[in-house]
Amino acid sequence: MIEGIVFKELVTHRDERGFFREILRVTDDFFKEGFGQWSHSLMHQGAAKAWHIHKSQIDWWYVVGGVLKVALHDTRPNSPTRRETMEFLMGDHQPPVIVRIPPGVAHGCKCLSGPAHLFYITSNVYNPADEGRIPHDDREIGYDWTANPPIK
Repeated sequence: MIEGIVFKELVTHRDERGFFREILRVTDDFFKEGFGQWSHSLMHQGAAKAWHIHKSQIDWWYVVGGVLKVALHDTRPNSPTRRETMEFLMGDHQPPVIVRIPPGVAHGCKCLSGPAHLFYITSNVYNPADEGRIPHDDREIGYDWTANPPIK
């Protein structure tokens, strides 16, 4: 587990009409940095988006439909989990969660079942000076986006 990555498990209330699920509250300690922008990304099956990184922005990700394989890599120089990579699945048939991604943690995803809809909130509005990209096949990270999720 990368330091600073936080998952909020979501409660789902079901009945014969469907379900209700609360995603985020402004009063959540998990969301203390606050709201800057809300965005929606649609990804077709097989599409990958990686690596993306921010200097100061925090992201909160929630997958509404489809399945994403999410990978995170810690690039923070003073982090005890520097150079660690973690992956997990989000979306259909996965535990309902929202994930908080701190600055300095490179993030990306691949759509395993789609289309997938990723809703994400950022702590700041879009600022090109805060945005960073790392090639998907960066040798230092060494992550294989073509690999299937591990068999458990």
